[in-house]
Amino acid sequence: MATFATSEQLLVIIDPAARQADGESVRIAKDVLSAGAAAKVCLPEDPAEFARALGRRGARRPVVVGDDHALVRAVTLLHRERELAGCALSVVPVGERLALAESLGVPTGAVAAARAVLDGEERRLDLLADDADGLVLTGLTVPPAPVRAPLPEPVAAAGRPWYRSLVRTLGPRPPRLTAIPAPGPTRLRVEVDGETVVELDQPVESVSLRAAGALAGVEVRRPP
Repeated sequence: MATFATSEQLLVIIDPAARQADGESVRIAKDVLSAGAAAKVCLPEDPAEFARALGRRGARRPVVVGDDHALVRAVTLLHRERELAGCALSVVPVGERLALAESLGVPTGAVAAARAVLDGEERRLDLLADDADGLVLTGLTVPPAPVRAPLPEPVAAAGRPWYRSLVRTLGPRPPRLTAIPAPGPTRLRVEVDGETVVELDQPVESVSLRAAGALAGVEVRRPP
């Protein structure tokens, strides 16, 4: 009978982008995880297969081997099924976009991250969600700060659902402006952990929110 460092069973989902970006790190992570636990390895070819594998995990703890996109995809799927509270999700960062994983304190080396999956402690983190069930795992500012260069892809991808919802709430931007005026007070509702922080009848100049890392929290500025 085989013995393992942990009796917990793992479902290791290896994102196809990670296999293309760094096959050697993927192989190392798979070997370390398989040597330390009873691991079932899945190699989905597209997001649909990724979702099916995660949905059929049973009692196994899911481990995502991939970049920030893969992590956001897994968190979003579990959130939609309302299974995040009872499911510890692990990640081994592999790929080109790892800013989110780094902000969460996850080791970026394949060996160190895989060992953290096996021996690390579970840590609960907050999420930002909008009324349309969109998630933000990094940060968001309302009104959005001027963008002079393309946003890093993990931040842009994580922030899109909420940003679209806020654009619908605040109304469309005029088609042409000769000069962009300074943003005035905004009316929106912010709720944190079931408690209302800002109500619609309380105009605000800006709201900054961050879900991950040591700076997690909400900052609200009201007009003088």
